[in-house]
Amino acid sequence: MRLAVVTGNAGKACEVAEYFVGLLEVEHVALTCPEFRHIDVGEVARGKAAYAYEALSRPLIVDDTGLFIDALGGFPGACAAYVQDTIGNAGILKLMEGVSNRSAYFETAIAFAREDGIRVFRGILPGTIVHPRGAEGFGYDPIFAYEGRTLAEMPLAEKSRISHRARALEAFRTWIRQERIS
Repeated sequence: MRLAVVTGNAGKACEVAEYFVGLLEVEHVALTCPEFRHIDVGEVARGKAAYAYEALSRPLIVDDTGLFIDALGGFPGACAAYVQDTIGNAGILKLMEGVSNRSAYFETAIAFAREDGIRVFRGILPGTIVHPRGAEGFGYDPIFAYEGRTLAEMPLAEKSRISHRARALEAFRTWIRQERIS
């Protein structure tokens, strides 16, 4: 099967292509999708997938990611990119001043669309919010720790292997393999 990865990020499309070598033929499509609003990243991804499928009429995936901080009631959630662009890590840390519960998680939802509908696959990476450490990565990576290290302290290959996106891609890959057998 030929699969379109709909994203403005060519690097993300390459990461997906490497993940599916030998299973799917992956093509990057830089279609701009409206940014649907919902508290659930799966529903945001579903909306983008519906839009993209309407435009392209072929099998495709889109994704959406959120950062959910327990002590902040799940904020910034599915609005993580907007919050990163407006208050950034400094703003998140300001909101967390004096807060002892530092638990958080990243969630990525991958929406797969084809003629028979849309399916959503999720990946979650649990962690904690910490003071900035590390020089790698981007966005929240310096303040999000997984098993004692921030994502910004991990080499890219390691981060890519354990990430929320990798976990969602693995769920999708498992489903695709089962689909091919049945």
